[in-house]
Amino acid sequence: MEATITTRPPLKQVDGNDLKKIFGAGAVWLERNAHFVNSLNVFPVPDGDTGTNMLLTMQSAMREANANPSHHASEICSALSHGALLGARGNSGVILSQIMRGFARGVDKREKIDAALFADALVEASRTAYKGVVKPVEGTILTVIREASDRAVIAAAQSDDVDYVLEKTVNAARSAVVRTPQLLPVLKEAGVVDAGGEGLAILLEGALKYLNGETLELDETYGRPQHLEALAREEGWGYDIQFHIRGKQLDVDTIRETISAMGESALIVGDEMLVKVHIHAPNPGEIIKYGAEQGALVNIIIENMQEQYVDFMAGSTADQRVGAENLGAILPYEKVQIAASTRESTGIATVAVAPGSGLRRIFESIGVSAMVNGGPTMNPSAQDLLDAINQANSDQIILLPNDKNIILAANQAKELTHKHVHVIPTRSVPQGLAALLAFNYQANLETNVETMTAALKRIRTVEITQAVRAAQLPNIRVEEGQPIALLDGELVAAQDDLNALLLQVLHLAGTADNEIVTLYYGSQVTDAEAEQMRSRVQHEFPGQEIEVHSGGQPLYPYIISIE
Repeated sequence: MEATITTRPPLKQVDGNDLKKIFGAGAVWLERNAHFVNSLNVFPVPDGDTGTNMLLTMQSAMREANANPSHHASEICSALSHGALLGARGNSGVILSQIMRGFARGVDKREKIDAALFADALVEASRTAYKGVVKPVEGTILTVIREASDRAVIAAAQSDDVDYVLEKTVNAARSAVVRTPQLLPVLKEAGVVDAGGEGLAILLEGALKYLNGETLELDETYGRPQHLEALAREEGWGYDIQFHIRGKQLDVDTIRETISAMGESALIVGDEMLVKVHIHAPNPGEIIKYGAEQGALVNIIIENMQEQYVDFMAGSTADQRVGAENLGAILPYEKVQIAASTRESTGIATVAVAPGSGLRRIFESIGVSAMVNGGPTMNPSAQDLLDAINQANSDQIILLPNDKNIILAANQAKELTHKHVHVIPTRSVPQGLAALLAFNYQANLETNVETMTAALKRIRTVEITQAVRAAQLPNIRVEEGQPIALLDGELVAAQDDLNALLLQVLHLAGTADNEIVTLYYGSQVTDAEAEQMRSRVQHEFPGQEIEVHSGGQPLYPYIISIE
């Protein structure tokens, strides 16, 4: 999408058609810079997705706006707002959706927007964003929109030129972003500016580029699935494929050689009777077909991360356990069903978010009513959560977001349904499982909410992952690619030996004073490796009960619950 320069006189007013182009240009500029925004993560963990979440939110807004043929400014603003509210992902996306909501309120029922109304709408956008956060924090996107809107008001008093007002707005946003580390110590310590504020400044810059005559070309597939598939391919998303082959006289070496050539990160072991396959590949169909030709396939797990990413970007609510629907012609394969059980004795349904197939199966085994795929690197939208709420066979819902960056979207989904929804602010999968285990079939909604919330206090969460960049934090130096450990969301340790790191953080968590340690191992960890880790932990903590379960989550080799 190459930029082209066009010339036209400055706009004194903008209508709905102009707004589509202005916000569309902002979305394209954000897309081009999303990777940079993602890199502005305080902790060097692989869930820096602020840019992605803001982009997906804007793409949802643009789809809604582009579907509306009106040229009326207020109608297009309402469409942008509605699309952003439904498509909001992560804290940054939710706040951005509130900014869009406030802007639409500020425009009210006006057919066109002049410089003064533009400034007033930005002020209302700032107010709405602040109201949408329970505890507003300065040094974030909130500061940026507030200071930008304040400058817009001053500029509108000086000129009736929308170009001029937006230029001053962008300059103020840029200055506010630069100052965010002075307002938020954690940013200063990490040596970064606020990612959400940077994303907003970039969005406004893209809008200004359009008003200045620089057209950021949108091809006809922008925001549609085929466009998003191309983006997903650029990002390198693929399939995590696992299955067992049962048969007689299986040739393990030949199977290993053949399947390994079809993908990467292959682990293929077994004997003449059973071969276990785990591989990452762009085309699961040919691998499954080859496996089926060798023997009977069992325990098939296909995590189609590329399609999942595309579905998230496109706002799809299809079954996220993808790939299965294409296998019917190859072998008898029953598509995995989304949990549909309800708490019939109480009339209460539970909805939970989890990132891996194993974790989702664990939630389902406990009795969750509906699952939503998502987690640290792929936050579900408010629409995804709303769909799960509406599909649940009850008017009373308990929603478990299981990630600190999904809580705001969960609360937003709550406001978009007529059902009685209570969001329990679970910040991790272990907290979500603890809350669900505390559910009492005989109790009412209020009692269950109280009991499940209390259960969170008895859980500590450890997450082991890999640093995506070098960083210097207080008392911790982290090198790119180094294993790192988070305890209850805070980075507490880093060292080259993952095994030693895991034991170190368990000591930091006070494991010796607790009773049960549960290790949920990710898609990159083999069963044998997980069992070896269990033995190490048991040897280190002989007085504790150690459990191990396959979680299947990406990027995090281990998520650990201590209770």
